[in-house]
Amino acid sequence: MSKLLASLPKNIDQKVLVGFDTSDDAGVYLLSDEQALVFTADFITPPVDDPYLFGQIAAANSLSDIYAMGGKPLSCLNLVGFPSDKLGNEILEGIVTGALQKITEAGAVLLGGHTTDNDEPIFGLAVTGLVHPEKIWRNTGAKPGDQLILTKALGSGVLFNANLKNLVSEKALGDCLDSLIELNKTAAEVLAKFEIHAATDITGFGFAGHALEMLPGSELTFNFSLDEIPILSEAGEMYERGVTT
Repeated sequence: MSKLLASLPKNIDQKVLVGFDTSDDAGVYLLSDEQALVFTADFITPPVDDPYLFGQIAAANSLSDIYAMGGKPLSCLNLVGFPSDKLGNEILEGIVTGALQKITEAGAVLLGGHTTDNDEPIFGLAVTGLVHPEKIWRNTGAKPGDQLILTKALGSGVLFNANLKNLVSEKALGDCLDSLIELNKTAAEVLAKFEIHAATDITGFGFAGHALEMLPGSELTFNFSLDEIPILSEAGEMYERGVTT
């Protein structure tokens, strides 16, 4: 996708404050001197069997893109792919209900969405948020001497794959799920009190992948102290046993 986007014409509309050229977490469009809209869309396949929990995880994942831009979520649309010939409506109801709980917690509203038949369930949200044009957090802009702060521990992908092999304890899996459904709302509110030079949401490309996206064309480097990086319980052990994401 990055190669495809790179081949497309650049946005020339001056109201596009953040486009697709920097692989940022969301796009930002200027409304006025005081307001800009933040747009993102994301969906995932089920990492768990519980429909309600799946909805919570997917919603928190989608909403996180808005927080990573320094914005506040306003409204959401469901993005649903569902095998209606294989699974009952009660499954879909559980997914959407779980998502709605997180949307409400975020202070946003659900306006509708789109559903299509799919071989396996997929679910996520298209989210619209609001941010001050001068307070946008981009994934570029890191400066020498900046401290890198993680709002959550790493290792969920490793733990989910390890769980497929029944290698993870119930407590470790529970702690992982608790982390995934926790919104980055409080973290964003706390960080908003400080001068943030750059921010990003760590998801599919992992810690290292998203860190590299923060340094394109830059002479900067990140120095990581592995002992100080928070890791979910048992994730390190699983990785040492050969389980990856």
